[in-house]
Amino acid sequence: MKYFTLIIAFILFSCGEKKDVLLPKSNVTIVKDIQDHSPIYIFFKVEAKDTIADVNRKNSIISTNWIFNIDKRLPLKLVIPEVMKLQEKKRGDSAHKNENAQNYYSYADSIGKNLAFLPFTKVHYKMEIANNRSQLYFKKNGMIKYSGGKAYDFPKSNLKPFLDSLVINPKAQITFSYDKNMSYEEYIQCKILVKTIIDKKIPFVFINEDEEFIF
Repeated sequence: MKYFTLIIAFILFSCGEKKDVLLPKSNVTIVKDIQDHSPIYIFFKVEAKDTIADVNRKNSIISTNWIFNIDKRLPLKLVIPEVMKLQEKKRGDSAHKNENAQNYYSYADSIGKNLAFLPFTKVHYKMEIANNRSQLYFKKNGMIKYSGGKAYDFPKSNLKPFLDSLVINPKAQITFSYDKNMSYEEYIQCKILVKTIIDKKIPFVFINEDEEFIF
Protein backbone atom coordinates (compact mmCIF):
# COMPACT_ATOMS: atom_id res chain seq x y z
CA MET A 1 0.00 0.00 0.00
CA LYS A 2 3.05 2.26 0.31
CA TYR A 3 3.08 2.82 -3.46
CA PHE A 4 -0.58 3.78 -3.44
CA THR A 5 0.10 6.48 -0.86
CA LEU A 6 3.01 7.93 -2.82
CA ILE A 7 1.05 8.03 -6.07
CA ILE A 8 -2.05 9.63 -4.58
CA ALA A 9 0.05 12.20 -2.71
CA PHE A 10 1.78 13.25 -5.95
CA ILE A 11 -1.50 13.56 -7.79
CA LEU A 12 -3.23 15.60 -5.15
CA PHE A 13 -0.52 18.24 -4.97
CA SER A 14 0.78 18.27 -8.53
CA CYS A 15 0.54 21.74 -10.12
CA GLY A 16 -1.49 23.00 -7.17
CA GLU A 17 -4.69 21.29 -8.33
CA LYS A 18 -6.45 18.14 -7.26
CA LYS A 19 -6.22 15.28 -9.71
CA ASP A 20 -6.59 11.59 -9.25
CA VAL A 21 -6.20 8.40 -11.22
CA LEU A 22 -8.64 5.55 -10.63
CA LEU A 23 -6.51 2.50 -11.31
CA PRO A 24 -7.82 -0.74 -12.87
CA LYS A 25 -8.28 -3.70 -10.53
CA SER A 26 -7.44 -7.36 -10.90
CA ASN A 27 -7.12 -10.35 -8.58
CA VAL A 28 -3.57 -11.34 -9.47
CA THR A 29 -0.13 -9.70 -9.38
CA ILE A 30 2.08 -10.10 -12.45
CA VAL A 31 5.00 -7.96 -11.21
CA LYS A 32 5.08 -6.65 -7.65
CA ASP A 33 8.09 -4.36 -7.40
CA ILE A 34 9.83 -2.02 -9.86
CA GLN A 35 13.09 -0.26 -9.08
CA ASP A 36 14.48 2.88 -10.74
CA HIS A 37 11.21 4.07 -12.23
CA SER A 38 9.54 7.23 -13.45
CA PRO A 39 5.77 7.87 -13.31
CA ILE A 40 3.56 8.80 -16.22
CA TYR A 41 -0.05 9.76 -15.54
CA ILE A 42 -2.97 9.76 -17.94
CA PHE A 43 -5.95 11.41 -16.26
CA PHE A 44 -9.64 11.18 -17.07
CA LYS A 45 -10.78 14.69 -18.00
CA VAL A 46 -14.04 16.09 -19.32
CA GLU A 47 -14.18 19.33 -21.31
CA ALA A 48 -17.65 20.42 -22.36
CA LYS A 49 -19.10 17.02 -23.26
CA ASP A 50 -15.88 15.48 -24.50
CA THR A 51 -13.77 12.93 -22.62
CA ILE A 52 -10.04 13.65 -22.84
CA ALA A 53 -6.95 11.63 -21.94
CA ASP A 54 -4.86 14.22 -20.08
CA VAL A 55 -1.17 13.20 -20.07
CA ASN A 56 1.39 14.25 -17.45
CA ARG A 57 4.92 12.95 -17.99
CA LYS A 58 6.87 15.82 -16.42
CA ASN A 59 8.77 13.53 -14.06
CA SER A 60 9.65 10.84 -16.60
CA ILE A 61 13.30 10.07 -17.29
CA ILE A 62 14.10 8.21 -20.52
CA SER A 63 16.76 5.95 -18.97
CA THR A 64 14.44 4.61 -16.23
CA ASN A 65 11.58 2.12 -16.17
CA TRP A 66 8.34 3.91 -16.99
CA ILE A 67 5.20 3.19 -14.99
CA PHE A 68 1.99 4.21 -16.77
CA ASN A 69 -0.71 5.14 -14.24
CA ILE A 70 -3.85 5.41 -16.38
CA ASP A 71 -7.42 6.11 -15.30
CA LYS A 72 -9.57 3.01 -15.71
CA ARG A 73 -12.57 4.99 -16.99
CA LEU A 74 -10.87 6.11 -20.20
CA PRO A 75 -11.83 4.30 -23.43
CA LEU A 76 -9.05 2.42 -25.16
CA LYS A 77 -9.37 4.59 -28.30
CA LEU A 78 -8.12 7.58 -26.26
CA VAL A 79 -5.49 5.77 -24.21
CA ILE A 80 -3.55 3.84 -26.83
CA PRO A 81 -2.69 6.78 -29.16
CA GLU A 82 -1.11 8.56 -26.17
CA VAL A 83 0.76 5.43 -25.14
CA MET A 84 2.04 5.04 -28.71
CA LYS A 85 3.41 8.61 -28.73
CA LEU A 86 5.24 8.02 -25.45
CA GLN A 87 6.61 4.66 -26.60
CA GLU A 88 8.00 6.20 -29.78
CA LYS A 89 9.60 9.04 -27.85
CA LYS A 90 11.38 6.60 -25.56
CA ARG A 91 12.40 4.25 -28.36
CA GLY A 92 13.70 7.10 -30.47
CA ASP A 93 15.86 8.84 -27.85
CA SER A 94 19.19 7.17 -28.58
CA ALA A 95 21.20 9.66 -26.49
CA HIS A 96 19.60 8.59 -23.20
CA LYS A 97 18.47 5.10 -24.15
CA ASN A 98 18.78 2.29 -21.61
CA GLU A 99 18.24 -1.13 -23.22
CA ASN A 100 17.21 -2.58 -19.86
CA ALA A 101 14.53 0.03 -19.13
CA GLN A 102 11.01 -1.36 -19.38
CA ASN A 103 7.46 0.01 -19.63
CA TYR A 104 4.73 -1.14 -17.24
CA TYR A 105 1.04 -0.51 -16.73
CA SER A 106 0.06 -0.15 -13.07
CA TYR A 107 -3.07 -1.61 -11.52
CA ALA A 108 -4.42 -2.58 -8.11
CA ASP A 109 -4.38 -6.20 -6.95
CA SER A 110 -7.67 -6.36 -5.04
CA ILE A 111 -6.73 -9.68 -3.42
CA GLY A 112 -3.14 -8.97 -2.43
CA LYS A 113 -4.02 -5.35 -1.56
CA ASN A 114 -0.95 -4.04 -3.35
CA LEU A 115 0.01 -2.06 -6.42
CA ALA A 116 0.97 -4.37 -9.29
CA PHE A 117 2.53 -3.94 -12.71
CA LEU A 118 2.09 -5.40 -16.17
CA PRO A 119 5.02 -5.19 -18.63
CA PHE A 120 4.34 -4.12 -22.23
CA THR A 121 7.69 -2.81 -23.48
CA LYS A 122 7.82 -4.90 -26.66
CA VAL A 123 4.22 -4.33 -27.71
CA HIS A 124 3.72 -2.40 -30.94
CA TYR A 125 0.18 -1.05 -31.23
CA LYS A 126 -1.73 -0.55 -34.45
CA MET A 127 -4.99 1.38 -34.60
CA GLU A 128 -6.37 -0.71 -37.44
CA ILE A 129 -8.08 -4.00 -38.28
CA ALA A 130 -5.72 -6.97 -38.09
CA ASN A 131 -5.16 -8.75 -41.38
CA ASN A 132 -3.99 -11.95 -39.72
CA ARG A 133 -6.09 -14.99 -40.60
CA SER A 134 -6.05 -16.31 -37.02
CA GLN A 135 -6.93 -13.74 -34.41
CA LEU A 136 -8.74 -13.31 -31.11
CA TYR A 137 -10.77 -10.11 -30.85
CA PHE A 138 -11.70 -9.07 -27.32
CA LYS A 139 -15.07 -7.34 -27.39
CA LYS A 140 -16.41 -4.73 -25.01
CA ASN A 141 -19.18 -7.08 -23.81
CA GLY A 142 -16.76 -9.66 -22.35
CA MET A 143 -16.92 -11.96 -25.36
CA ILE A 144 -14.06 -13.02 -27.62
CA LYS A 145 -14.43 -13.49 -31.35
CA TYR A 146 -12.13 -16.06 -32.92
CA SER A 147 -11.35 -15.79 -36.62
CA GLY A 148 -9.43 -18.65 -38.15
CA GLY A 149 -11.03 -20.81 -40.80
CA LYS A 150 -14.41 -20.09 -39.27
CA ALA A 151 -15.50 -17.35 -36.88
CA TYR A 152 -17.35 -17.78 -33.62
CA ASP A 153 -17.73 -16.10 -30.24
CA PHE A 154 -17.11 -17.40 -26.72
CA PRO A 155 -16.86 -15.82 -23.24
CA LYS A 156 -13.36 -14.75 -22.18
CA SER A 157 -13.62 -17.09 -19.18
CA ASN A 158 -13.29 -19.93 -21.73
CA LEU A 159 -10.05 -18.63 -23.27
CA LYS A 160 -7.71 -21.20 -21.71
CA PRO A 161 -9.73 -24.30 -22.65
CA PHE A 162 -10.16 -22.84 -26.13
CA LEU A 163 -6.40 -22.40 -26.60
CA ASP A 164 -5.75 -25.82 -25.06
CA SER A 165 -7.93 -27.40 -27.72
CA LEU A 166 -6.66 -25.34 -30.64
CA VAL A 167 -4.22 -26.77 -33.18
CA ILE A 168 -3.07 -24.56 -36.05
CA ASN A 169 -0.36 -24.61 -38.68
CA PRO A 170 2.99 -24.38 -36.82
CA LYS A 171 4.00 -21.52 -39.11
CA ALA A 172 0.82 -19.60 -38.40
CA GLN A 173 0.25 -17.36 -35.42
CA ILE A 174 -2.58 -15.89 -33.40
CA THR A 175 -2.73 -12.13 -32.93
CA PHE A 176 -4.74 -10.29 -30.31
CA SER A 177 -7.12 -7.45 -31.12
CA TYR A 178 -9.18 -5.28 -28.79
CA ASP A 179 -12.37 -3.26 -29.09
CA LYS A 180 -11.39 0.41 -29.17
CA ASN A 181 -14.53 1.28 -27.17
CA MET A 182 -13.77 -0.94 -24.19
CA SER A 183 -12.59 0.76 -21.03
CA TYR A 184 -8.92 0.77 -20.10
CA GLU A 185 -9.80 -1.35 -17.06
CA GLU A 186 -11.38 -4.01 -19.29
CA TYR A 187 -8.27 -3.97 -21.46
CA ILE A 188 -5.90 -4.48 -18.52
CA GLN A 189 -8.03 -7.34 -17.22
CA CYS A 190 -7.94 -8.97 -20.66
CA LYS A 191 -4.17 -8.58 -20.90
CA ILE A 192 -3.67 -10.06 -17.44
CA LEU A 193 -5.85 -13.01 -18.40
CA VAL A 194 -3.78 -13.56 -21.55
CA LYS A 195 -0.51 -13.21 -19.62
CA THR A 196 -1.46 -15.78 -16.99
CA ILE A 197 -2.45 -18.25 -19.70
CA ILE A 198 0.38 -17.95 -22.23
CA ASP A 199 3.03 -18.09 -19.50
CA LYS A 200 1.93 -21.71 -19.06
CA LYS A 201 3.21 -22.55 -22.56
CA ILE A 202 0.08 -23.41 -24.53
CA PRO A 203 1.05 -26.28 -26.90
CA PHE A 204 0.61 -26.16 -30.68
CA VAL A 205 -0.13 -22.43 -30.76
CA PHE A 206 2.23 -19.57 -31.60
CA ILE A 207 0.93 -16.36 -30.05
CA ASN A 208 2.19 -13.00 -31.26
CA GLU A 209 2.65 -10.92 -28.10
CA ASP A 210 4.59 -8.12 -29.77
CA GLU A 211 1.75 -6.69 -31.86
CA GLU A 212 -1.76 -5.64 -30.80
CA PHE A 213 -4.55 -4.20 -32.94
CA ILE A 214 -7.09 -1.71 -31.61
CA PHE A 215 -10.22 -1.11 -33.68
